[in-house]
Amino acid sequence: MIIVLNQNDQTTIENLKRHFGADHDVFVHQNRVAVQGITAEDLDDAERQAAVELIDQVPAAVQGSRLFHPEDTVIKTKHSLIGGANFSMMAGPCSVESLAHVTKMASVAKANGATVLRGGAFKPRTSPYSFQGLGEDGLKYLRQAADKYDMDVLTEVMDDEHVEMVAKYTDIFQIGARNMQNFSLLKAVGKTNIPVMLKRGMSATVDDVLNATEYIAAGGNHNIMIAERGIRTFDNKYTRNTMDVGVVPVLQKLTHYPVIIDPSHAAGHTEFVTPLGLAGVAAGASGLVVEIHDDPAHAFSDGAQALKPDEFKTLADKAFAIRELLASQPVQQEKAGR
Repeated sequence: MIIVLNQNDQTTIENLKRHFGADHDVFVHQNRVAVQGITAEDLDDAERQAAVELIDQVPAAVQGSRLFHPEDTVIKTKHSLIGGANFSMMAGPCSVESLAHVTKMASVAKANGATVLRGGAFKPRTSPYSFQGLGEDGLKYLRQAADKYDMDVLTEVMDDEHVEMVAKYTDIFQIGARNMQNFSLLKAVGKTNIPVMLKRGMSATVDDVLNATEYIAAGGNHNIMIAERGIRTFDNKYTRNTMDVGVVPVLQKLTHYPVIIDPSHAAGHTEFVTPLGLAGVAAGASGLVVEIHDDPAHAFSDGAQALKPDEFKTLADKAFAIRELLASQPVQQEKAGR
C-alpha cells in the first residue's frame, strides 16, 4: 500500500516507519510512504485520517514506480542532464582500441551534440576467442579522451569485483543485457552514487527490467536509466534483435527513470541504425546511445553496426530536429487554436 500524505507531514511518516518498519519493507519518497504487504485495515485511526489517498496495489518495483515517485528522475553528471525534458546523445566506439582512436571518436561525438562518450574496456563476447577489451588501460584512454572534450564517460562493468576499479574512471556505469539479472553486480553498483544505465535483457519482460532496477535502488542509488537495445524474437534474419519501440511510452507510464534507446545493438547492421534510432526519439526516449567508428571494416568489435562519422552526423541532426519538433508541438497547437 502507498499512503499519500499532506506535504511536510513528518510526524505521520515517522509513526508509519515505527509502526510497520520491524515487519515490513517501508519506503519513503517525499509525502508518499509505501509499505509492502499491508491493507488499509492495518492502519490505525490517526494514520487513516492523515492520508490524502490510499493506493492499494503496490508494484513489486515500488521505488521505480510512478505511483510512488510521480515526477521524472533527472540524472545530473558533470556535463549532462539525462531525463525529464532533456535529450542526451551518447556515442563512441564499441571497444576502446587505442588512445588515438577513442580520442578521434570523442571529437566526432562532441561535434555532433553528444555529451557522453561511450566505449567498452571489458567486452562480454559471444565467443571466448573474440577481442575482450583492453581492460584498465582502455578505461584510462576513455577517460583521457572524454576529459579532452569535456564529456562524461559511459562504460560497462561486468562483475562486482570490477566496480571499484571502473568507478575510478567512469561517470555512468553500464550494465549490459547479459548482466541485467546479475544481482550481485546490481547490488554492488547500488551501493555507489554513480549513475547506472541498465540495459534490458535480450529476453526480459518489462516487469523483469523494472524489478532489476529495484536491486540498484535498494542499495540507495536512484540515479538509474533503462536502455532498450532490442529483444530476441522469432525473427532475427534481417536485424540482430527486435527493437521494442513501444516499450518507451510503456516504461514512461510505469516508471520515473529515463528511457534510452540503443539502436546499434537492436539493428546489428549500419543501414538500420538511423531509422531505428529516430523511431526511438519520436517515441519520446530521453536519449540515444550509438556506436560510431571511422573504419568499421577493421573495428575490433561490432563494426557491422557502427556508424561512420558522416552517418552519425545525419542521425544526430535528425534526432535533435525531431526532439525540437516534439518539444514545440504543444505551443504550435495552442497558436493554431487562437
